[in-house]
Amino acid sequence: MQTRSAIEHHDSVIGKSIVIKGEIIASVPLHVNGYVEGSISALEQRVTIGSEGKVRADISAGEVVIMGDVCGNLNGCYRAEIRSDGSLTGDLAAERICIHDGAFVKGAIESQKPCERDNEEAHPELEPQNPEAWENVEVSEPA
Repeated sequence: MQTRSAIEHHDSVIGKSIVIKGEIIASVPLHVNGYVEGSISALEQRVTIGSEGKVRADISAGEVVIMGDVCGNLNGCYRAEIRSDGSLTGDLAAERICIHDGAFVKGAIESQKPCERDNEEAHPELEPQNPEAWENVEVSEPA
């Protein structure tokens, strides 16, 4: 049975006795307390790897919080957090990165600019409705 908070928020929970091998695509927040091998994609959601979670997968999500063990590349578009008991072996790319004291990280870390999608939503005028409008745009190299 799911916890009350998971039911209220319509989260998906992978319990500690569950083993999944394959591709996970989530459209709601995902909590992993079991074992996942493959890939996890939740582009607009939060993926939380609980303290008992073990993940051998690349993760692409809006936000990622690691309290367990992850071996794979992490692409958290908005935010990635590795808490003190968490570990990440793999490359990390996110706009905002938080690594707590005691956390283990082995891999490249890349701090990204805000997501392209956010820029388009904030400035819809930058995306012309008519593709031919780009023909007259000059692009110069930064100084």
